Amino acid sequence: MESTLRYQQNVVNMLLMTLKAMIPLRDAETATSGAKAANLGLLLRAGLPVPEGFVIPVGDEPSVRTSASERARLRRAMEFVLRELGGGPVAVRSSGVEEDTSAASAAGQYETFLAVEGVDDVLDAIEQCHRSALAPRVAQYRARIELGEAESERLLQPQRLAVLVQKHVDAEVSGVLFTPSAERQSARIEATWGLGTSLVGGSVTPDSFEVPEDGDVTCVIGSKAQRADRCRARGGIVISSVPEFKRSAVALDGKMIGLIVELGGKSSELLGAPQDIEWAIAEGKPWLLQSRPITADLPGHSASISSAAETWVAGMPAARGSATGVARVVRGPDEFGRVRPGDIIICPWTDPSWTPLFAIAGGVVTETGGALCHAAIVAREYGIPAVTGLPDATRLIPDGVRVTLDGTAGTLGPG
Repeated sequence: MESTLRYQQNVVNMLLMTLKAMIPLRDAETATSGAKAANLGLLLRAGLPVPEGFVIPVGDEPSVRTSASERARLRRAMEFVLRELGGGPVAVRSSGVEEDTSAASAAGQYETFLAVEGVDDVLDAIEQCHRSALAPRVAQYRARIELGEAESERLLQPQRLAVLVQKHVDAEVSGVLFTPSAERQSARIEATWGLGTSLVGGSVTPDSFEVPEDGDVTCVIGSKAQRADRCRARGGIVISSVPEFKRSAVALDGKMIGLIVELGGKSSELLGAPQDIEWAIAEGKPWLLQSRPITADLPGHSASISSAAETWVAGMPAARGSATGVARVVRGPDEFGRVRPGDIIICPWTDPSWTPLFAIAGGVVTETGGALCHAAIVAREYGIPAVTGLPDATRLIPDGVRVTLDGTAGTLGPG
């Protein structure tokens, strides 16, 4: 607690010291700017479509309180930097040294803020990114993926985190691409309307495309019932319902699928490994917003129901493996205490606050989401089966009944 309070008191002073050393995104390196910024910087230098930005680099925690005059200087300095970036809304994202690596994605564990407008809100978002490094879920995540106690403690130190500020992209369509992880394997794309927060957060079931080398694309249409967009009146994000006719309309055409896969191939080649890429389309142009190594292989593209096994329901295969346990219907954080080791969690969707449950669950089922959302990525890293996009699961599956979850096939049946 004392460490957390001291950090919060001094975070603005830390920003003051580092503003002078801010790094243009195209010059970012992992040691100073974190893996997320370093990867994007490399792609930007290679001419790929990455929004311009700057990095507040990794730095030492200060030991002196910030005065009112220093806060004023900080604000003026940030105003200047944002003006140099072109003005307008920005995205503020964590870029941890141990984040977005081949060993651990840390998907969704740190904070990201989109459509941030005004110097005060930008400074607040930067501070909140730093604070997220102190969240207990981060240490629990690191311990689970076997980086060890010492590494987990080191990750909690705020100096391990850089913060990336980029020009915001007003996405008409956005999504995630997993490039092929082996020769002759298909690429996988998920797409939804608006900004990508709903997709990566798992609160929307996206369109899913399997793209083999021969270009014969397979598509599973998602429900895409809601969308996130920039609130033009006051900044930040607003969530709205998607009209019925558009929910079942395909979010990507063949030409754009080809462009996204091509950009993914170039990213994989430049970064030397198969990539998990967040992308967005604005005014007909694709942008790369994140590129990190794939940490665990995907299961198949759609449910595969065996006639030999009784199956109640089927959704999107999200994390390989199977598990039998008690179905535990969990509709929100106030019900976390009901989960016992080995339970199969049945929930509407998850966000990063659910990560500690993944450490004890036997498996996870969500009503919305795809195979490329943060919850599915963490489930694969934890080695537990998961099925996403299973509508009405919390209503259809009785709490306390014994079930068998098959994350490879995408099915749920009696235990």
